[in-house]
Amino acid sequence: MLPTPQPSTPGAAPESGLRPSNPPETDLADLAVRIGARLEWVGPEHPHGSARMTVTGVELRAQTVRPGDLFAALPGAQTHGAQFVVTALAAGAVAVFTDDTGLASVSERLVAAGSTMSLPVLVHPDPRRVLGEASATIYGSPSERMQVIGITGTSGKTTSSYLIEAGLAAAGRSMGLVGTIETRVAGRCVPSALTTPEAPQLHALFAAMYERGIDTVVMEVSSHALALGRVDGVRFSIGAFTNLSQDHLDFHKDFDDYFATKSRLFAADSTVRADSAVVCIDDEWGVRMAEIARRANPDQPDAVVTIGTRVDAQGEWEYQPDWTAGPSQPTTLGSQVFTLKGPDRATREVSLRLPGQYNVANAALAAAVCVAAGVDLDTALAGIAEVDVPGRVQRVDRGQDFLAVVDYAHKPAALEAVIATLRGQTSGRIAVVVGAGGDRDTGKRTLMGEMGARGADLLVITDDNPRTEDPAAIRAALAAGALAVPSAERGEVREIGDRAEAIGVAVLWARPGDVVLVAGKGHETGQEINGVKYPFDDREVLREAIDRIASGDGPAYGGDA
Repeated sequence: MLPTPQPSTPGAAPESGLRPSNPPETDLADLAVRIGARLEWVGPEHPHGSARMTVTGVELRAQTVRPGDLFAALPGAQTHGAQFVVTALAAGAVAVFTDDTGLASVSERLVAAGSTMSLPVLVHPDPRRVLGEASATIYGSPSERMQVIGITGTSGKTTSSYLIEAGLAAAGRSMGLVGTIETRVAGRCVPSALTTPEAPQLHALFAAMYERGIDTVVMEVSSHALALGRVDGVRFSIGAFTNLSQDHLDFHKDFDDYFATKSRLFAADSTVRADSAVVCIDDEWGVRMAEIARRANPDQPDAVVTIGTRVDAQGEWEYQPDWTAGPSQPTTLGSQVFTLKGPDRATREVSLRLPGQYNVANAALAAAVCVAAGVDLDTALAGIAEVDVPGRVQRVDRGQDFLAVVDYAHKPAALEAVIATLRGQTSGRIAVVVGAGGDRDTGKRTLMGEMGARGADLLVITDDNPRTEDPAAIRAALAAGALAVPSAERGEVREIGDRAEAIGVAVLWARPGDVVLVAGKGHETGQEINGVKYPFDDREVLREAIDRIASGDGPAYGGDA
C-alpha cells in the first residue's frame, strides 16, 4: 500500500542552510581580483563612480537569496542560472557572478523587466571552478580558522565521522559535524540533503560554526563533492581514507576515475589537498592512496599515517601500517573488543558498541585521526567506546527473541560485509530484506542480489527508492543476480515489492536466535517514488512489525511467511 506523501508548504522556498549572524562585508573589486574575474556593470552608467560595493553572502539558487547576497548565476545542464536574475534581485541580491553568456542574459532580462538599476556583475570564463574560493573569501575563510577533518572512501565515512567526533569531544574539543545523516553545530542537529553541501552553503556553515565557538569540524567528503567542486576553497587539516569498492559508476566513467576523484583529497596537484593524511591500507586502493599522499609530502614523512586490520595467510602484513588493529572478540550482541597498536607499539584494548571487522577498521582510523589532531589516545578511545551510529548496524529491540537490525548497506561489498558480521554474531538463521535505488548505478543490482542470496537463509527482494524507474524492473535485476547463484549455495529467495510487507514477512519468519537484517536505507525517513517522497523509516516499520506479531495480531497483509 502506497503511504501518504509528506506534507509541504506550497510555494515555500528550500532552506539554504545555516549562515553566520554577523558575516563580513566583502568588497566586490577585491573579490574580482582574488578569483580572477572582471567587474562589469549592467544598466545605466554607474552613478557613484568608484563607490565601494560589498556583499555579505553568496547563493546559487535565486529562491534562497538573502539581502546583500552575490547571486551565483552558473550555467547548468538544462538552464542557465542567469534566467532567474530578476527573482534573485527581488529577494535582495546586490550583485551577480556569472560567465559571458550569463552577462548577456542578465542584461536582456533587466531590459525586459524595465529595470533602470545599475547592477554590478562579476564575470569569469568558468565561474564554477572558482565558486569555492569566492564563497570562502566572502565568509572570511572560516575553514582556515578551525581544524577541518575530511573523510573520503566508499564505505565507513559516516561511522568514522561519528567515532572521530566522539573521540575529539571527549578531549574537550568544541565539535561540528557535516555528514549524510545530519549536520551538528554545537549540539544542534540539522538534517543533511547532501553528503556535502554546495560550496556557498558549506562555507556559510563553517562561518556559522566558527561564530558559535566550534574549533574542530569532521566532515564526510563524497566523490561528487570532490568532482563538482563543493569542497573547493576548504582548508583540510587532515584527510582520511577508508576504502574503495563499487559505487557511483553512474557518475564516474570507470573505477579508475572514481579513485582519481577520491585522491583529490591527497594528491600533490590538488587545490583541496589535506595538510596531513590518515589512510586505511586494508585494500589495494588504500595502498595506492597512501603512496599518493606520500608523494605529496616528500619532506614530511610523518604527515602520512597508515592503519591496517588485515594480514595475509602467513599472518604477515603485506605493507606494514603505522597502526594495527585486531584481533577482535564479540562481547554482548552487537558489541566487540579489539586490540589496537599504535606507532609507539603499545597495545590498547578498545571497546566498541558496533560489530564487524569493518568497524574495527573504522575505529582504528578514528583513533589515528584523533591522535593526528593532537588528542591523547586513551581519552579519544574512551569517547569512541560510547558511540552508536543511526542506521548503521542499528539494533531494534522490542524484547523479541531474535536480533533485528537496520543498516544503510546499499552497495554489494557493504551488504556482504554486514551479513558476514551478523553471521558471526549468531548461530541462528539470517533473513535479509533489501532492494536497490532507481536512477543510480545499475551495475550493482545483480551483485546486490548475489550477495544477499549467498549470505542469507531468506532473501526478501523489495523496493528501496525506485525514484523514476519501474520498481519491478529493479527487483528483477536483483532477482537475476540472486537466482544465478547455484541453488545449493543460496538461501530462499522471495520478491515482495511493498517494503513494509517485506519487512513483516521477514519478522514473521524469524525464530528464536535468528537475525532479521533490513538493509539499504538505514537512517532515511522517506521512500522516493515517482518524484514524491513518502514517509518511511525502516526502524519504525521494523518496530511496528515486531510489536504487531508479538501481540498476536499477525501480519497486516496476505500471504504465507
